[in-house]
Amino acid sequence: MRTRGRSQMAVLTAASLTVAMLAGCTQDGGSNTGPTGSTGDAQAITVWTADTLPDRVAKTEAIIEKFTAKTGVKVDLVGVPEDQFNQVLTSSAAAGDLPDVIGSISLAQVRTLAANDLVDADSNKAIIESLDESTFTKRALELTRDGDQQLSVPDSSWQQLLYYRKDLFDKAGIAPPKTYDDIKAAAQKLDTPQLAGIAAANKPGEAFTQQTFEHIAQGNGCEMVNEKGDITFDSPECVGALEFYRDLLKDYSVPGAQDVDTVRASYFSGQAAMSIWSTFLLDEMAGLRDNAKPTCPECAADPAFLAKNTGVVTGIQGPDGDQPAQFGEVVSWTVTKDSASESARKFVEYFMTEGYVDWLSIAPEGRLPVRAGTKDKPTEYADKWKTMPAGVDRKEPLGNFYSKDVLSTLEKGPDDLKRWGITQGQGDLVGAALGELPVAKAVSDVTSGGVDPQTAAKQAAESLRSIQGSLK
Repeated sequence: MRTRGRSQMAVLTAASLTVAMLAGCTQDGGSNTGPTGSTGDAQAITVWTADTLPDRVAKTEAIIEKFTAKTGVKVDLVGVPEDQFNQVLTSSAAAGDLPDVIGSISLAQVRTLAANDLVDADSNKAIIESLDESTFTKRALELTRDGDQQLSVPDSSWQQLLYYRKDLFDKAGIAPPKTYDDIKAAAQKLDTPQLAGIAAANKPGEAFTQQTFEHIAQGNGCEMVNEKGDITFDSPECVGALEFYRDLLKDYSVPGAQDVDTVRASYFSGQAAMSIWSTFLLDEMAGLRDNAKPTCPECAADPAFLAKNTGVVTGIQGPDGDQPAQFGEVVSWTVTKDSASESARKFVEYFMTEGYVDWLSIAPEGRLPVRAGTKDKPTEYADKWKTMPAGVDRKEPLGNFYSKDVLSTLEKGPDDLKRWGITQGQGDLVGAALGELPVAKAVSDVTSGGVDPQTAAKQAAESLRSIQGSLK
């Protein structure tokens, strides 16, 4: 455990899990003890964070120090690695020892908490109302609600994007690739022995492959599960999306299995005209991270060449889809059931107001604001986000490299966000599917020529039904 001012940070690993759960909160903790906390002190809460990278933890602690100085509320910050979240949550809930607030959690994790009746929806709703609901991105609120229950307080998002070489598209007279037909036509026209039309993931056993395909598939009306909870991955829309993806990668992409690293490498080396990656690529493409620098021929003279000559598309639409859609994540805070709710609410409200700019600045390329500003200053946070230094080995604002059009597109990205299973209340299924990855296997099978799209979709649907059955 490291102490930094008034906050304490403990990372729960498999080795320390049992001891930590038995020990409960530290002496200042206030989890699951009603409004006064475990010591009878209302000015003490325990906060879990799923973001456990050391530099981000340190920056979070610095914000907490300012919060404590202003409010007098002491905070124990506990890091719970994402791959251990469900295990820690289950043990803690069974012991009646939940924290007061949980942060940096995904939509699937929010739904898992809600399914187990572990969120204080009234407190979350009160926070949204106190901050003014109109200041939040509408879609972020929709994805974090179940009917009139506010399951969490959304704070930021990252998005999956289609990146394309604007210079090559302009030279060839090609419009931005926003539909299946656009993408295929551009890939076909630009593909040469030296330049792949597109680089995209198809390696089995990797979440990145499923996320990439979900980004493509949702715009074609492909859903993993319907409103009734029935698995629908064997639908014509999903089969059509698999067929499109197969043809795209078979005819116009880099040969062989492609993963998160090779897709990036192909685009960074100038050997692909398009790629699909998350917003976390933005600082790397600007040459701000030494172990992931662009290596295209033009990049030797200008490390930011790709950033300056790349356009982005958020939502993509297929022939069977009603509207564009994209994969992305909304990250949230949530106040837990039986928490020290007054202090917990103060904490979340602080991180969404006075601490919000510092919170977003921890990783601007992956923390796009879902609260653009306040009622009096509607674009305050969005404007400051554009000027936040991003990067690892060097730090500069993304606005130094990307055009206003690109930044504006990124800001509007959350409007198109869709997620398999989330709004259907199937968060547990989504989480379990990301563990077993039947969709990634289907993608790999069809792009390698092992099976046809219809067979792959049927096999994946059967696997998903089995996973769903085991959850029940």
